[in-house]
Amino acid sequence: MTGLLFWIVLGAFLAFVVPPVIPNRFRSPFANVALRVLGGLMVIYAILSTSFVHVPDGGVGKLFRVYGGAPLTNGRIVAVNGENGPQARIFTPGFKFELLVNVFYDVSTDDKEVKIPQGKIGKLVAKDGAPLRPGQAFADPFPAAIAYQMLDAQVFLKNGGQRGSQLTVLAPGTYRLNTYLWDVVPQDAKEIAAGFVGVVKSNAWADVNLGPLQSTRPANCDAVKRAEEGEGNLQHLSAPVVPVGCIGVWEKSLPPGEYYFNPDAYSVTEIDTRAQVWTYAGGYKRATIALTVDAKGEIVQDRVEEDVPLGTDNADKAVFVKMEGWDVPLELRVVAQVSPEDAACVVAGVGTLKQVEDRVLTPSIRAITRDVAGGTYEVTEARIEANGKPALDKEGKPIQVTINRPTKVLDLINQRPLIEGEIERRIRPEGAKSCVTIREVRLGEPAIPPELLVAVRRQQLATQLAEAFIQEKLAQEKRVDSEKAKATADQQGQLVQADIEVQRSERLKVARLNEGEGERDKLTAIATGQKAQTEVLGTDATVRLRQFELLLGTLAAFFEKHPDVLTSALSNAQKFVPQIQVGGANDNAVGGLLSAILGQSLSKAVDTPALPANK
Repeated sequence: MTGLLFWIVLGAFLAFVVPPVIPNRFRSPFANVALRVLGGLMVIYAILSTSFVHVPDGGVGKLFRVYGGAPLTNGRIVAVNGENGPQARIFTPGFKFELLVNVFYDVSTDDKEVKIPQGKIGKLVAKDGAPLRPGQAFADPFPAAIAYQMLDAQVFLKNGGQRGSQLTVLAPGTYRLNTYLWDVVPQDAKEIAAGFVGVVKSNAWADVNLGPLQSTRPANCDAVKRAEEGEGNLQHLSAPVVPVGCIGVWEKSLPPGEYYFNPDAYSVTEIDTRAQVWTYAGGYKRATIALTVDAKGEIVQDRVEEDVPLGTDNADKAVFVKMEGWDVPLELRVVAQVSPEDAACVVAGVGTLKQVEDRVLTPSIRAITRDVAGGTYEVTEARIEANGKPALDKEGKPIQVTINRPTKVLDLINQRPLIEGEIERRIRPEGAKSCVTIREVRLGEPAIPPELLVAVRRQQLATQLAEAFIQEKLAQEKRVDSEKAKATADQQGQLVQADIEVQRSERLKVARLNEGEGERDKLTAIATGQKAQTEVLGTDATVRLRQFELLLGTLAAFFEKHPDVLTSALSNAQKFVPQIQVGGANDNAVGGLLSAILGQSLSKAVDTPALPANK
């Protein structure tokens, strides 16, 4: 301002004061014009030099009026109608000309455009505007038709924008804002992961535009009643939920996605809608009895105890149940799930899913498990007669009856599905009260006192040992058979020879039998002939005839084997035998000799008269 006045005064002095006072000897029309032109140019320069503004790229020009405006009234901070003070209008980047703008305004170009990166939001706070209504904590959201234009301070202030924290936020992007009006606080956007829903607790009663959740400001914000389930009018936890847009926990939840909202106005609790597995295990000592067999075949038992640790992911330790006087640690696994429709009920009634598990369901699960496993339950089994045998129907099948009886320790093994079903049936209503659906209940391996099982296990082991001994005996027999087969294979040649000998002996037996039968027939025929001879020749002649036949056969066999003896005998026969012709030249020598001898003998026998029989 001082420089402007200096140049204006200097220009006016040159144009109007200096020409009249110039001495006449120096005065000329040209000098007067030159002085007036120079003074005018100085005045014009002074005015023009204060009438433009250059805003650099990416910057914002803010104006603060110093002179020429009316004062701001009614607690206003930003001027809309040219009042003195911070101005609602701004200069965008570039060269701006406005007469004497630098005289009446203090122009600042130091501010930069506001950039909101991806995954962030810009929380807006207005320093000026209409006051909030009584009970109102946040300014109304920008009207949808001029939502973006409302960031302009002039539009905001002229269209009823309210001062204070805004429900409308800046989404990722670049904005030119008048910081005389706006304070921007960057914060993280809300990301709801897959498998979760976001339950909204609202601090504002206003229109809502959160993508899937959109609503005008409700006229009635009474709590929404949850539908009653079952015939017994199931009593749910007190969980007041309200329509979307009201103050309180909204009845509808946000599905997975990224959302931009004022975290001071809307707080979101993520609820896991996936199936949850709650394990109750560990925290006790497990006893076992180990059965071994020594070298003598005797069963030896040894009792061992070990600690079962409580897992870091477990919901709680195992449930201890009193059964038949025994303390039995019972492990179980519960599968639970919260539907998106029930998520708001969980948050409004208890809080988080973890709090529902710890505060409500875990005590109920432990109590119900003790009641079922340590109490009575319905079981279907065969009806037993007085003689201890099951009763049968007409088709010969056991008659099944349903009875309610105390739970036994061994039922944890033999009737596990029934016990699981009974526990699940009783736990489901308790879960429904907390807006949690119980999907299933499964029992783990029960830590049954080993003393109850040792008798059965000893019997099983003894039975298995007996079977093992039998199998070993069979194996030994098989081994003997195998060795025998191997030895037989090694002696196969001799066995074949023996078989051949057996067959030969059998055939020789048949041949000799046949020879015997032939000899018998021959002897029978000979006997018949000799009988006939006896009748003709007499007994003595017949006997001598037989003797000669045998002698003849013996000599024939001898001479056939020793022909050299016969040859020698014939060559020396004339020395001691009378010369008797016994055959022709062509007759066999042996046969002829024998015929001669036999003939003489027979002749003598015929010629010899028979002796008279003794009278």
